Amino acid sequence: MHCRKRQKKMAKRKIDGVLLLDKPFGFSSNGALLKCRWLLQAEKGGHTGVLDPFATGLLPLCFGEATKFAQRMLDADKGYRATIRFGQMSTTLDGEGEISETGVAPADLAEIMPILAQFTGPIEQTPPMYSALKVAGKALYEYAREGVVLERKSRPITIYEINVVSYDAPVLVVDVLCSKGTYIRVLAEDIGNALGCGAYLSGLRRTLTGGFKLEDAITLDEYIAMDMPLREAKLLPAEQLIIELPSVQLNLSQTALMRNGMPILDLVKPPQGELRLYGLSEKSDNPVFIGLGEVGADGVLRPKRLLSTHVG
Repeated sequence: MHCRKRQKKMAKRKIDGVLLLDKPFGFSSNGALLKCRWLLQAEKGGHTGVLDPFATGLLPLCFGEATKFAQRMLDADKGYRATIRFGQMSTTLDGEGEISETGVAPADLAEIMPILAQFTGPIEQTPPMYSALKVAGKALYEYAREGVVLERKSRPITIYEINVVSYDAPVLVVDVLCSKGTYIRVLAEDIGNALGCGAYLSGLRRTLTGGFKLEDAITLDEYIAMDMPLREAKLLPAEQLIIELPSVQLNLSQTALMRNGMPILDLVKPPQGELRLYGLSEKSDNPVFIGLGEVGADGVLRPKRLLSTHVG
């Protein structure tokens, strides 16, 4: 008798919020998202920017309505603790590739500091072949695995800070604060080339994403060990993704207009630009977060990205 194995389908629940995950080594960003989405039985989820399987650290995960604001984390500045190994190079620029000897590491930090200064500020950086950037619908790393090297255009990024944590030749540990689009693997290689000895990124841990910090994140093992109420309690409200923006509180009639996609003309001297919106309902006098609005040069508030009515 033929027996079919029953596969448990994930129950879909409307779960809204942001989970600050300390992503473990070996997990892709999407793999970590799928695991946590399954743990929450969440209907909808998304991550806030790729963190390579080789890397660990802060990965904010968005569920439900919070996914509407995930783009802001994609565009946010990032912080990393990077471990750079001098005197060797890697085909993938990190510890996952083939390693070759290329030179002698600097004897002391005094040789390295002037080079680090050269890479601080606005610079141009060429994306690596082993990256998820797509050309003709195909990721660069797929071409690289086939032995194909494509020409890539350099692009502007900003390295705000490079602070040395330690140097024990041939290994340098630094904290890097940078703009979106920065490849720390490329930064490591470029520093090694500038020193004339070669280098690759032997370790990477993300410590900051926008206003979120690694010390507030939870490990995957800790999250797995929790029951469902505790898992839900670890979710931050969606508004935390745009908490740096100024806010405005709407009255009952203004809230109704905004919920229906209508502009609001009677705000008194609203600040121009994007705003967090808080509204009222007939059921409660307590203001609740309803989404993101924007005030134009004409002083009119218009909806930009609102929560569904089941939230708030």
